[in-house]
Amino acid sequence: MFQTTTYDGDRTKQYDLLAKQLDALSTGETNQTANLANASALLNQFLDRINWVGFYLTDGDDELVLGPFQGLPACLRIPFGRGVCGTAAKDQTTQMIADVHQFPGHIACDAASNSEIVVPLVKDGKTIGVLDIDSPEFDRFDETDRAGLEKFCEVLLRHI
Repeated sequence: MFQTTTYDGDRTKQYDLLAKQLDALSTGETNQTANLANASALLNQFLDRINWVGFYLTDGDDELVLGPFQGLPACLRIPFGRGVCGTAAKDQTTQMIADVHQFPGHIACDAASNSEIVVPLVKDGKTIGVLDIDSPEFDRFDETDRAGLEKFCEVLLRHI
């Protein structure tokens, strides 16, 4: 049974603990959906001031489809290169957007979202999906979040 942990202290250490929890939860489990569902639940528990966290998975060569998530119902499909998620998927780079309303081609799935971070999931050089996190606050995410979430995704990729 999973026990919740108090995340206190330095934020980098908090993210390290989060990655260790993900690794422990995912070790021995080979089902991608189960591991992604637990990953989104962990992030939802850990992160404050967010309104959506989840995954979009590559479907075909140039489109993302909604995967496991926590939050309100979301957009079902996003083409590569469109919006923040599609840009991260196409370019294979983390997108950290302080004000989504200023992002060209932003796809507004939740009108309450004002900032967003999207980390691509790249395996063997191919985008297999993205981690998407939205916040109702402007400029919610910083470099500590970027580094911590990229490390989290590295751990996740070993289990999917």
